[in-house]
Amino acid sequence: MHSPFSIAIHGGAGTIERERMTTELEIAYRQVLAQSVLAGHTVLANGGSAVDATVAAVVVMEDSELFNAGKGSVLTYNETVEMDASVMDGQSLDVGSVTLIGHIKNPIQLAKDVMQKSPHAMLAGEGAEHFAFKECGYEYIEQDYFLPTVAITNFRQ
Repeated sequence: MHSPFSIAIHGGAGTIERERMTTELEIAYRQVLAQSVLAGHTVLANGGSAVDATVAAVVVMEDSELFNAGKGSVLTYNETVEMDASVMDGQSLDVGSVTLIGHIKNPIQLAKDVMQKSPHAMLAGEGAEHFAFKECGYEYIEQDYFLPTVAITNFRQ
């Protein structure tokens, strides 16, 4: 028998002006949020760890351009993507984080790998990506993948 559990997600802290939110866009946001909760819930329901559930839920949001993570990242001043992610195991207090990531599809997975497969708590930029490619076998993702569509760009202005 599994212990009872709960899952909560947070889709971001940006400003969404009500007059710019269409019914279709709201439905799209709610669908991705529901998919995120379901991904994390499924991991927990199958006896997985809280860390694995967290990563599963965040991956769903990183894969959607609707959220400011992964594919939906806001561009830097130089119009590039520099992403951050971190994860912590509440039982062991182990932590993993990455910053200045520009070529990894799901930075949250890399943060977990930093926690579990390296002696470090945080890796940044080229060093983090070197670890991802050479030590963990991640695929190199071109920056074009992360660039927002016109609809999303116009919505965020």
